[in-house]
Amino acid sequence: MQPLTEQDIRNSFINCTRGEAKRLAVPRDLTDRPWDDLDFLGWRDPGAPDRSYLVAERDGRLTGVTLRFPPPRRGYLHRSLCSLCLTGHPRGGVALMTARKAGAAGREGNSAGVYMCADLACSLYVRGKKISESGARFEESLTPEEQIARMTGNLFAFLDRLTA
Repeated sequence: MQPLTEQDIRNSFINCTRGEAKRLAVPRDLTDRPWDDLDFLGWRDPGAPDRSYLVAERDGRLTGVTLRFPPPRRGYLHRSLCSLCLTGHPRGGVALMTARKAGAAGREGNSAGVYMCADLACSLYVRGKKISESGARFEESLTPEEQIARMTGNLFAFLDRLTA
């Protein structure tokens, strides 16, 4: 992913108003992000524990979405699998992220959801740059490049549901 500026990020959102995009918390460490290892930029809002944001580049265009998720449930034996990168996590490492749909459907209250890594670090898990608390990802016969393509395909399918 190419490095993004704060203005690039704010202009990319499809499921919130311009005023909401102007007020949302953008990461302050944009220059320190591992851009070469990211397929999308994801971050949690430090001021709102139930909110996170995601910005992805597709066909030369940026698409940003605001996401909401419930607080993690307690359960020591509970394990979940991210539907984007297929990384397994224990205890709240995966959350159902919901996003308001873009346009009229979103204004009517329609939304879509996806189970994904609660820390939004799917790109780093796929590349082995970050390890889940459970220890490791499942061993697969796919190459890392094929796993990355699958993850971005899963992400784009979710983003398509927000604009349909």
